[in-house]
Amino acid sequence: MIERIWHGWTTPEEADEYERLLHDEIFPRFADEDIDGYRGFRVLRRANRGDEEVEFVTVMRFDSLDAVKEFAGEDHEQAHIPPEAEKVLSRYDDRARHYEVRARGDS
Repeated sequence: MIERIWHGWTTPEEADEYERLLHDEIFPRFADEDIDGYRGFRVLRRANRGDEEVEFVTVMRFDSLDAVKEFAGEDHEQAHIPPEAEKVLSRYDDRARHYEVRARGDS
């Protein structure tokens, strides 16, 4: 299992809209691409920098690095940011990071 982790930030005013986009449009669209080995996502959110911005961490799960490359392309660390998300993000990482899941404690 591989987890693709990426960070983006919004203003507090745009945070709810960005979260809505992720849940209602962006991640369902990724799921519709029917990528063999895509296993879903998580969205983490927190206010920081004195509440001047809201940080989002997206975690996508894949069976393998090959599945990540099917989703993201050969330069699989390049961030994959749809235009509607880019409009509400104040800043974001240009690259995603990928980690091999070595242990899980899910119940």
